[in-house]
Amino acid sequence: MRDYLKFYIDGQWVEAKSDKTVDVINPATEAVAGRVTLGSVEDVDLAVRAARKAFATYSQTSREERIDLLERIIAEYQKRFEDMAKAITEEMGAPAWLAQRAQAAMGIAHVQTSLQVLKDYRFEEDRGTTRLVKEPIGVCAFITPWNWPVNQIACKVAPALAVGCTMVLKPSEVAPFSAWVWTEILEAAGVPAGVFNLVNGDGPTVGAALSSHPEVDMVSFTGSTRAGIEVAKNAAPTVKRVHQELGGKSPNIILDDADFQRAVGGGVASVMMNSGQSCNAPTRMLVPAKRMDEVIAIARAAAEAHTVGDPNGNSKLGPVVSEVQWTKIQGLIQKGVDEGATLVSGGPGKPEGLETGYYVKPTVFANVTPDMTIAKEEIFGPVLSILGYDSVDQAVAIGNDTEYGLAAYVSGGDPAGVRAVAAKLRAGQVNLNGASPDLMAPFGGYKMSGNGREWGDHAFGEFLETKAILGYAPKQAAE
Repeated sequence: MRDYLKFYIDGQWVEAKSDKTVDVINPATEAVAGRVTLGSVEDVDLAVRAARKAFATYSQTSREERIDLLERIIAEYQKRFEDMAKAITEEMGAPAWLAQRAQAAMGIAHVQTSLQVLKDYRFEEDRGTTRLVKEPIGVCAFITPWNWPVNQIACKVAPALAVGCTMVLKPSEVAPFSAWVWTEILEAAGVPAGVFNLVNGDGPTVGAALSSHPEVDMVSFTGSTRAGIEVAKNAAPTVKRVHQELGGKSPNIILDDADFQRAVGGGVASVMMNSGQSCNAPTRMLVPAKRMDEVIAIARAAAEAHTVGDPNGNSKLGPVVSEVQWTKIQGLIQKGVDEGATLVSGGPGKPEGLETGYYVKPTVFANVTPDMTIAKEEIFGPVLSILGYDSVDQAVAIGNDTEYGLAAYVSGGDPAGVRAVAAKLRAGQVNLNGASPDLMAPFGGYKMSGNGREWGDHAFGEFLETKAILGYAPKQAAE
């Protein structure tokens, strides 16, 4: 049992003002794995005021001081890497291999990337007699999700620390263990008091208090589009900057000249990874209608190769995070059946022999039409919808026919053809032919997938204000 009942405020682990707690459920066993306290408005106010006080000094630190701090965080993270991976597996069910190779690994990778960017980032630029200066925006509120918990913490906290901001973090109350380990890492690294603060809690109380607090200059939220809208509404009266990374329903267009074994099989694997709980998962596969039967055969074999089971074993898929999510996913799978899609693999119910735990069968639907619920709604589970197209222009039109625009994927044999399709897709990140992740590439969405960008040097801009100092460099007298 992990009892994480205190908050980290102003450099100290302090008793919460609230005595309300919530159980954290291990999704693989359905047993209580720990408890956290649900914070109150008063807890938020104390944390924000600590961050405001610390900003006066931390914002004036030198580049070299902040480089040294990030290097210390990396060193401490390396010491706690296994602890971080185990916490993630326990809190949200990621298989141990995924927690180590991707989930925990991304946390340290974002700090390393911010360190690399910080070393050469231009905070000042002269244009004629005017100097442009990029300065830390101030106190930041971070509201992070449960699906990639430390990844989303690190990709906000690391660049904010790098540029001189102070902050308050509210991690998901569903998966808060990794945030506690993260906070211990920062404490051990010697982050100055008040620069980083942790308050656990739910969205309607702590999230709302943070996004509406007059002493918060910027709020960065990752989660559902519905919740993101509420964050923006709460932030509006104080005219603070709002950054959002929200939902997705990403198209995966497979062109007729693609390697279908690689493209279809890889597309299935990308959807199934993390049990489908990734906002940029390529959940709509668009293929030439004339080759649908061929695609079905490949997709079926790929899905059936994905074993489901104990995340501490050798399974490719663990459970989804909670009973709430499991129930929602089951309802959408049944919708696919009811609306007439072809069930290729998986389907409703739990996998055989896994009655305990929030396990979902790796599910593939084919002959899906754009009007079906499973083609429109974000399922956030291991469910793939395969749609047919008759022309590339139709594929692009279907791909863009969504309220979301976080990511898109294109596969094909002709680089020029693949790039031409990518140019027409309305998405913040387009992956060509299964390209590897790039931590320097900006990550964020068009339309209702959010605004602003994370990762790499683009992330720095989210936490900076621009000041123009006119007459900084007087004109030189003519000789």
